[in-house]
Amino acid sequence: MNSKSNFKINKIDAIIVVALIVIAGVVLTKAGYIYPTQEKIPTSQPDDPLPPPPPPTPPVSLSSEYIGFMRAVSPEDEGVHFDRISICREWWYFGATLDDKDSELKDWTVSVSFNHMARGDLFGTLKPDMLVVTLNGPDGEKYGGIINKERGLGLIKQPTLQAKTPGLSIEFEDSWAEGGAPEWHVHAEDNDIDKNHEIVVDLNYFSPSDPLWTIGERAFQKSESNIASYMFTGCDVTGTIKIDGVEYHVEGKGHHEHSWSPNIITRGSINGWDWCHMTLDNGWNIYFSNYYLTPQYLSTKTTKINPFGSLVITTDQGETLTILDNIDFEITKSDEKIFPFVKMPSEFSLTAKPSILQPLLKTYNVELELNIISENTCEKVWKIPTYVGMKVGTSSISGKITWSDDEGDQEVELNGIGNIWSMRALI
Repeated sequence: MNSKSNFKINKIDAIIVVALIVIAGVVLTKAGYIYPTQEKIPTSQPDDPLPPPPPPTPPVSLSSEYIGFMRAVSPEDEGVHFDRISICREWWYFGATLDDKDSELKDWTVSVSFNHMARGDLFGTLKPDMLVVTLNGPDGEKYGGIINKERGLGLIKQPTLQAKTPGLSIEFEDSWAEGGAPEWHVHAEDNDIDKNHEIVVDLNYFSPSDPLWTIGERAFQKSESNIASYMFTGCDVTGTIKIDGVEYHVEGKGHHEHSWSPNIITRGSINGWDWCHMTLDNGWNIYFSNYYLTPQYLSTKTTKINPFGSLVITTDQGETLTILDNIDFEITKSDEKIFPFVKMPSEFSLTAKPSILQPLLKTYNVELELNIISENTCEKVWKIPTYVGMKVGTSSISGKITWSDDEGDQEVELNGIGNIWSMRALI
């Protein structure tokens, strides 16, 4: 009997001990001395680091809300003008930097241009219809080039380059471009431009913003002007490029420009130009053009007051524009001579500010500094008796822009890739 009694006491004691432990645990947990066990929640790491915050944006000159004569084109503007007796020269240009992360030709540049030249521009060749198809890679890859062919008189032989109105509709043998703002398609085949390679370019261009007239002698109805030029910057470019039978999907940012000029502007009036459309790492685009009004064997300098020079910055694919027309441009390095006393440039430096004609923008003390280096280009030189040289391809861009606003002094570093085109003539 005593053994049974002891058994019952031991069981009761055990129950009491367990109850005391549970009560003590509850008290200690509520008092904060014991923390309940928590399951670890795995933290996901993003595949790509977060992008840096966007840089501050400089003050603007024009926006797409300003739909006046400076920022609108008509189907007639986009069409042909060289069918008029007074117009001797007309160009349609498409360029792109294929810098999108999904582009299979990452950081390549492509240029396609249909050029109705004045007959005296390529003196002695009797071939004033020109096609440019160039493709340049970041590691020195180089395809395509420049070719010019006969025009004919339209009776026995049709011109090689043909164009229509309204809208964009041009052909050069198997190459063509068509469309109307804001969308165009460009198809280019190098044919006999590049004897060693076969290139087929098919690109769609879309401009999310209005164009800008950079030259025009009329406030309205600019299509009636004898000299005019407009450009779309920051275009979305998608499509394919085929090299020697291998097709690549490409994406990037591009530029479309259309210009024409009269017989009164001869080759002797414009002795050369340097032109560049830049796609920057921060998403901005810069357009720059500079024309030389004196022969290069006399002077390689250019005047700051140049009615045909332009520098335009956009931070949002052309929706807003900062235009700087006080430009100090210097050639810092040149290639070997292509003609007596004439060299083709390879490096440039420039500074640009608002002029006195921009009093509001001038109050911000905007100043741009850029270095431009031709890195990979296709060249064409016409010797005796033409004496004209051109090179088209890729350039590297570096520099900065500064200004002052309500937030204080601002500075943004600039780096990127550009499509560049230089021309030089002896006379």
